[in-house]
Amino acid sequence: MPLDLLVVTRLSRHHQQQLHQAGFRVHMGERPEQRREAVAEYGDSIRAVLTIGTIGFTAEEMDELPRLGLICAQGVGFEGVDVEAAHQRGIAVTHGPGTNAETVADHTLGLMLACLRRIPQSDAAVRRGEWQTARRSHPDLHGRTLGLLGMGNIARAIARRAHYGFDMPVIYYSRSPKPELAYHHESDALRVAEQADVLVAALPGGPDTRHLVDATMLAALGTKGVLINIGRGSVVDTEALVAAIREQRIASAGLDVIDGEPEVPEAVLAEESIILTPHTAGLSPSALDATIELVIRNLQAFEAGETLMTPVR
Repeated sequence: MPLDLLVVTRLSRHHQQQLHQAGFRVHMGERPEQRREAVAEYGDSIRAVLTIGTIGFTAEEMDELPRLGLICAQGVGFEGVDVEAAHQRGIAVTHGPGTNAETVADHTLGLMLACLRRIPQSDAAVRRGEWQTARRSHPDLHGRTLGLLGMGNIARAIARRAHYGFDMPVIYYSRSPKPELAYHHESDALRVAEQADVLVAALPGGPDTRHLVDATMLAALGTKGVLINIGRGSVVDTEALVAAIREQRIASAGLDVIDGEPEVPEAVLAEESIILTPHTAGLSPSALDATIELVIRNLQAFEAGETLMTPVR
């Protein structure tokens, strides 16, 4: 019997077909009504769920699926999955670290350049017929100091591009130093902000990192500083960020994630110095293919009773 898989996130027909070809029976439940129908008809046979961190999977949802044994979070994040409840019920959880690191790093450099060189604002001005007034001098990215909050796979890919591509000194905050890296480690995140020209939040969500980037850290970043968030929206205090931008206490910000997404506060939308992308930093054809390939390998290991590739402990 093929393994029944409930998918509660958006999935292209191509990737649905990949899962079918790998031998799984896929039940789409992206929309609430789809999910209710799938659970009503196949709930007694569904053994695995595919989700993403921001959608997650709750204890109540687990209880609707008596044969559930595995929850796969498609990307690196799994903050919306109740991991403790899953483990209490004997349900394994996996995620996808590293599968989209290069794609997120590319996007991050794009946001850095967009913020410093004010590319979206220049484009808008030219379209308004303001060619001459838009011709202003903007800061270089080359040689500026990069501060990284976090030093996982994504942060390492960002650091590599910044250091070798733009001659940027790199300093980073993490719970412990990475002796294999040549970059400067700080055990205090505030010290990173004080030294950085560009501060990139590349941290997971959760209570330990909530509002780590607050008014104090933004003040430390300074009036010429740029904040980039490609981790999780909850890491940045949105109200403090809007105030810092509005009062010109930092220069600009690039956000691929925002607390409470997909809802974006009007105060954020009103600030042209905050450049926004809709949580797409990790989306590219190659990255999505890699995440699905890892999901398939975890599903196959689960089905065969073998060790999972990327378990969440």
